[in-house]
Amino acid sequence: MGTIDRLIVIALFDRVDLLDVTGPPEVFSLLQRELDEPSGYRVVLAARSLDPVTTSAGVRVLPDLTFDDVSTKAIDTLVVPGSVDTDTDRRVRALADPEVVEWVRRLAPNTRRVASVCVGAHILAAAGLLDGRRATTHWSTAQQLATEHPSVTVDADPIFIRDGDVWTGAGLSACLDLALALVADDFGETLALGVARQLVMYLKRPSGQSQFSVSLDPVSTTRRMDQLRLHITRNLAKPLNVGELARHLHVSERHVTRVFKTELGTTPAAYIESARVEAARNRLETTDDTLERVATGCGFNTVDTLTRAFRRQLNTTPTEYRNRFRLTPRS
Repeated sequence: MGTIDRLIVIALFDRVDLLDVTGPPEVFSLLQRELDEPSGYRVVLAARSLDPVTTSAGVRVLPDLTFDDVSTKAIDTLVVPGSVDTDTDRRVRALADPEVVEWVRRLAPNTRRVASVCVGAHILAAAGLLDGRRATTHWSTAQQLATEHPSVTVDADPIFIRDGDVWTGAGLSACLDLALALVADDFGETLALGVARQLVMYLKRPSGQSQFSVSLDPVSTTRRMDQLRLHITRNLAKPLNVGELARHLHVSERHVTRVFKTELGTTPAAYIESARVEAARNRLETTDDTLERVATGCGFNTVDTLTRAFRRQLNTTPTEYRNRFRLTPRS
């Protein structure tokens, strides 16, 4: 049986994010170490000309083909990275080069699947490929994507989303997770996990995993609140309530409640539960711990309390979550 030819074309253009371009090919290349026969993956970089392209990191990259050359080839996967501009107030805005948008629009119908990396979703949206679909992008430009393309259902939380034959990935390092998901789609989860080990990744995150942890939510907080969030993260298994947090900061309970509402838009109890659920999710994904041990280790104390929290926040049970997102094989 012959090897399937899987031509992967990555768009290349001025100021493109370097990791968006180099991350996926590394994943596709490392797959070969896990296989006894050729994977069939062949990665090429395409740009408007064969001149060197300067990335956002200042590193110059040489294209393999021009956009016109690619039009005559059978493409398995089209990968579209992104680029951003930052104003004087450090506000980030995704860019969508009209020439790249038109090229993507023209090629997509004859491509088995299309995947955007980070803010490359803005290019897919401009090409009309995300109309009526659910998509993600880097959290910093999610609102821009939703505003400029109201026909797209933007979900800024997952690290990648698959909607039919269109895949969208979240920010920067999530390009590895997206590429691993493409490998899993082609060769199965076991081989994708093998590639993740080659990359020395802490874990291969499922699509439902959040772009950022509770303790790293992209909000602007005071130093005192940052210290309090760190204290919560380090003491999840211990009793945590408003009184304990107030004693830790040497302030009144009323002040703690007011600070949480002002800076995080939530209550201390809700924040603590979210942090505990996140910790429990990680243990369910990566360990063989019993539900009792997970509940105790994350501060829920009982499995019933753990289950109620999962139903509130994830609309599932701990057991259902583990069966779906488990990352370590059962012995």
